[in-house]
Amino acid sequence: MKPAPFTYYAPRTIEEVIERLGAVAGDDGRILAGGQSLVPAMAFRLARPAHLIDINGVVALDRLEVERDTLAVGALVRHAAFHRPVVEGPLGNLLSEMARHIAHYPIRLRGTFCGSLANADPASEWCLAAVVLDAQLVIASSRGERRLAARDFFKGIMTTALQEDELLTAARLPMLAGDIRAGFVEFSRRAGDYALAMTLASYRITDGLIAAPRIGIGGAEALPRRIPEAEALLAGQPPSNELFRAAAEAAAIAIDPLEDIQADADYRRDLVRAVTRRALEQAAR
Repeated sequence: MKPAPFTYYAPRTIEEVIERLGAVAGDDGRILAGGQSLVPAMAFRLARPAHLIDINGVVALDRLEVERDTLAVGALVRHAAFHRPVVEGPLGNLLSEMARHIAHYPIRLRGTFCGSLANADPASEWCLAAVVLDAQLVIASSRGERRLAARDFFKGIMTTALQEDELLTAARLPMLAGDIRAGFVEFSRRAGDYALAMTLASYRITDGLIAAPRIGIGGAEALPRRIPEAEALLAGQPPSNELFRAAAEAAAIAIDPLEDIQADADYRRDLVRAVTRRALEQAAR
């Protein structure tokens, strides 16, 4: 198959991108960054955008830098940028660990961090990271710039709060304190496949007790989210295998699991139970 006809634009500045998005709003305009999801969908005519706005020539969007206490990830930063830690400490190590689970090497060379967020696939590692780490998403349009918490950005399967005339220009991830412990575990049937369930867990140990616990689940529900029921069990308790199993059970009970050809609800609950326990144990090492 070949894509349906479309009009192609190659702006060079963010202002030009925003102007073009405004001009085609309501007429199915789409942004092309990495294109690792969009281009195959167009080839099979599952997506038929009338206008394709290629932002790869916008140099200002290709930036990855620390600004005060946040890591700013521009819209053209590729997955492969995270193969090695981009910053020292827990955040750099965590992002590097998560990156190796994303598809395959050629896809990581072209696909982008922000493109993954905008696509909002439930199985996206970066969507889960953004929610659990309380990322702020920077969104631009002709009306100006707004910032939105990642937890408010995702609305459902491949559905976000982005308007037709808006561009996701960057994601800002808070730096993690040096004493934060983090673990990430996902399950897929084969390396590079979409995750059927994954857990990102983090916490610190203060006076022998767990403090500031965060547990986020992805791949198992329609959108990534934190699980407060599991976090409440962990807070203020000494880490132990029994505690981790109890928190994993709470996470499995709390989810509203997807059901598809890959897994039914009971199987996804079992997966969440397993990956949550393992993520918590990984963080404890």
